[in-house]
Amino acid sequence: MELSTVLLIVLAVAAALTFVFFQYFYKNPRKGSLKMILAALRFVTLFCGLLLLINPKFVNKDYFVEKANLILLVDNSTSMQDASSEAEISQVIQQIKQDDAINERFTVHQYGFGNTISTTDSIRFDQGNTDVSNALATLNDVFVNSNNAIVLFSDGNQTLGRDYEYITLNENSTINPVVIGDTTQYEDISIGLINVNKYAFLRNSFPIESTIRYQGKRPVSSTVTISINGSRVHQERVNLNATKNSQILNTLVEAQSVGIKTIKIEVGALENERNTANNSKETAIEVIDEKTNVAIISDMLHPDIGALKKSIESNEQRSVTLLKPTASQSELEDMGLLILYQPNRDFRSVYEFLNNSGTNYFTITGSNTDWNFLNQVQESFTISGSRQSEDILPVLNNTFGLFGLGDFAVDGFPPLKGTLADIQLNKESETLMFQQLQGINLEKPLFSILTESNTKEAVLFGEDIWRWRAQVYRNEQSFDTFDEFIGNLMVYLGSNKQRNRLELDYELVFDNASMAKIRVSYFDESYQFDANANISIKIEGRENDFSRVSPMLLKGSFYEVDLSDLEAREYEFTVTIQDENLSQSGTFRILDFNPEKQLISADYKKMERLASKNRGQVYYMDKLEELQTNLSSSQQFLPVQKSRDNVVSLIDFRILLGLIILSLTAEWFIRKYNGLI
Repeated sequence: MELSTVLLIVLAVAAALTFVFFQYFYKNPRKGSLKMILAALRFVTLFCGLLLLINPKFVNKDYFVEKANLILLVDNSTSMQDASSEAEISQVIQQIKQDDAINERFTVHQYGFGNTISTTDSIRFDQGNTDVSNALATLNDVFVNSNNAIVLFSDGNQTLGRDYEYITLNENSTINPVVIGDTTQYEDISIGLINVNKYAFLRNSFPIESTIRYQGKRPVSSTVTISINGSRVHQERVNLNATKNSQILNTLVEAQSVGIKTIKIEVGALENERNTANNSKETAIEVIDEKTNVAIISDMLHPDIGALKKSIESNEQRSVTLLKPTASQSELEDMGLLILYQPNRDFRSVYEFLNNSGTNYFTITGSNTDWNFLNQVQESFTISGSRQSEDILPVLNNTFGLFGLGDFAVDGFPPLKGTLADIQLNKESETLMFQQLQGINLEKPLFSILTESNTKEAVLFGEDIWRWRAQVYRNEQSFDTFDEFIGNLMVYLGSNKQRNRLELDYELVFDNASMAKIRVSYFDESYQFDANANISIKIEGRENDFSRVSPMLLKGSFYEVDLSDLEAREYEFTVTIQDENLSQSGTFRILDFNPEKQLISADYKKMERLASKNRGQVYYMDKLEELQTNLSSSQQFLPVQKSRDNVVSLIDFRILLGLIILSLTAEWFIRKYNGLI
């Protein structure tokens, strides 16, 4: 207990005694034991009350020993099947766990990883991908405040995520890779990266870019063949050697028919080549016969225009033309959708065209918008009030259901420059985003879709949407989520079809079965999302040799089915709403591609660089005793004795309150009994 607290307690005793003395003894002629009893009760009351105010505490120290963490991180990908056996790795893990010297120094944890990382006590080489960087980064976040020794059991071949050799963990962590598999580098020729557009247009030529890689020392020559749906469309001879170990082939192929086309690129195997699984690769492209022309109309320069153009044109089905408000009617008639960026009085002819043609359009307002003109020229919405510029944050409407949003979310997004005014939507509408100002949800629309009449219209009451696209890239190192959101908006606005109560969301082509999922959104007759629907999906093989009916499970604001157990082939499916005469069909293809079979040799050099950057050392399966010795003798991972201060109240306040109540009660009864009150 601190000295100041002791002094306060002494002062409390003195104060209580002084008060009692002046009340019962100073110039008080009454004598006898009754006065002493009453004085004692009053002293207890006063002293306990003062103790409650002082609240004396003392510190209790708990001493404990903190060990470092030994994290055994095992690669569970299928490529490990050829490098080792599950039994062999399990035996090594148990040997380390049962080492007494290691247990004295470490708290042992075991994790397995493939696509994701999880705690485990068993070894299963069943993961379809390897993401070493994600596993290491996750452990770095989990064990951030302690000493950690990570032992990575892997063949070093990664198929997902960042390049792990550039990962640098906290200073209190080390990485000690254990190389699993054959480190001999065999002669190998393979197909590397393939670049193909997602869509191609009928009767147009589309590019196919492929990389041929060679690993070896002697000059080799081989033939590369490109086939579409089994028909050869191109063949070329390549010559490679130890110096020129890769070659990029660029080929133009004409799209001759509509539909999904499977593209297969093959390179002839070398003599005595051990790994031929990487000698071929497949991808796909969809050939379409229509294209949406989008016009962005503005008389100013702004980053939003460039961001919208890039997002819209990320889908090859769409092209963007930049027009001035003075564009001729013939130019406007060639467009399937108009985006009006910050309209002013120069847009009068554009609005006349919209009123006469019924073309769908998207309005974006901002600091340069002429609000008086806009209120006069259109009837969709009205702006009134101060019209003061403010930074407005978006709040996503989770019940929005006009079209799918995919994985798009606005949490943590920067604000748009909008107008603090009264916004009145004069047509039937559904709000996609609401406004938030200084942490207060205003319940005013920021992004709305107007659904009344045959013309589809969207309006965004804010500029600087380019910041959102940049934020998506910052979060995900890709623009895909934002571009997909804008693409879904373009599909909705570009279509004149009536809204469907059953909406499908799926990819036409999946690289492998682990990525195959189909999502469905279902709305009742009032177009509200129905979370109680009974939805089933029937999957059939194109050759009618496979059929399966599965229920679709509710996942938040959509229904989903996981198709990861399907074989690589083409399928047809039909989604049906039970007890409703409502269904939709489609087709998709799962490609036969296993990234784990592309390499057969362990990448020990990359693991050496990883260890060097993270204060570790590379080990091999025949040197594990050296690993155990180094871990058990390292001065970096000595157990540390630490103390924990527990602050405890000297007296429980409930006891003090009880004493005060008892002393006051006893004093009152004694005074009452003796006629003193």
